[in-house]
Amino acid sequence: MFITGSMNQTSQMHQISKHLEEYDCWFSQLFADTKLLKAILKYTKLADGTVLAPHFRTKSEGYLQQKGMRIDHEGNKNKYDLVVMCTDMVVAEKFRQTKTVWVQEGMIDKRTFLTDIVKDLGLPPYCSGDTSLNGSTNICDIYCTASEGYKNYFAKHGTDPAKLIVTGIPNYDDQRQFLDNDFPYHNYVMVATTDMRETYRFENRPAFIKKAVKMADGRQMLFKLHPNEKIERAEAEIRKYAPAGTLIYNSGNTNHMIANCAELITQYSTVVYTGIALGKKVYSYFDVEELKRLAPIQNGGVSAKNIAQICSSYINFDGKKEDFLTEFTLQPEVIQYPEVLYA
Repeated sequence: MFITGSMNQTSQMHQISKHLEEYDCWFSQLFADTKLLKAILKYTKLADGTVLAPHFRTKSEGYLQQKGMRIDHEGNKNKYDLVVMCTDMVVAEKFRQTKTVWVQEGMIDKRTFLTDIVKDLGLPPYCSGDTSLNGSTNICDIYCTASEGYKNYFAKHGTDPAKLIVTGIPNYDDQRQFLDNDFPYHNYVMVATTDMRETYRFENRPAFIKKAVKMADGRQMLFKLHPNEKIERAEAEIRKYAPAGTLIYNSGNTNHMIANCAELITQYSTVVYTGIALGKKVYSYFDVEELKRLAPIQNGGVSAKNIAQICSSYINFDGKKEDFLTEFTLQPEVIQYPEVLYA
C-alpha cells in the first residue's frame, strides 16, 4: 500500500511502485481515522490547504488512474504486508502493526514555538499546523531520507538514528537533467512563492515582492506561483508591486525555469534544492548554508529504485522489525554524482 498526498508525493510513490511490479501494489490518499481529525475536516477549514482536503485526493487519484494504478482508499479492500508512507504525522491505527516505510517528500517546514508545544504535550503531530514534525515522530519502522544532512536532522529531532537510511528522494535526485530544456527565457531573477496564506500562516506578500524587486535590481523577473495559491490574488499583487514586463507563471515546468535563471529567490519552497544542485545563487527564508548541508543527494535518478530495494527486502524479511536494519545494506545502483552541479 502506498499512501499519497500532494502531486509530488503521489508521483514519488508511483515511481517507487514501478520498481516493485512483482508485488500487488495499491494506492490510497492520506485519510483521517481519528474522531478529532475527522471533526477538524468536517467542521472547520483548517485542513483545506493540506493533502487531507478532497481536491488533493481528486488530483492524486486522477493521476494514478491515468497511469493504470489500483486504488484502495483507506485500505479496506486488502490486508497489506507493507505500507509506504508519505508522512508520519498521520498514520492510521490499522497500519500501526504493519511494516511501514516513510519516504521524505522534500523540504520540512521550519520548527516554531508551536512545534515544541505539540511535541512536549504529546499532541497529534498535525496540531503544529505545518510539516515541521514530519519525519520526526519515530512511528514508522524505516525512514528514507534525502541526504546525510536530513538524516542527522531527523535523528536530532526524535527519530531513532538506526531507522534512518540515506536513499535520496525521487524528483530531486537528478537535477542536471533539467539543463536540457526548451523554456524560452534565460538569465532572469526567478521568484518561487509559497502557499503560506492558503495554509493559514502569516505572510506579507507585498513586502516580499518589494524585497525581491530590490534584489533583482532592474533585471528581468519571473514569478512562479505555488500550485495551491489563489492565482488571481497573487497575480494582481505581482502586477501591482513588480515592474512592468515581469513574467508570471502559475503552471509549467518549474525545474526548467530554475535551470535557466540567473538567481533564485524562494520562501519555504523545496525547489530551492533544485537551485542549489544546479549551482545557482539562491535566497530562502531558511539559512542557505544549512540548506546546502540538507540538500538531497544527486544520484542520477535512482532514489526510487533504492527505496524499492528497501521495500522488497523488508517485505521478505521474516525476523523482528527492529532487526531488519541491523542486517540490511543498501546496494546503490550507480555511482553518485557530485552533490552540487554547476550550470
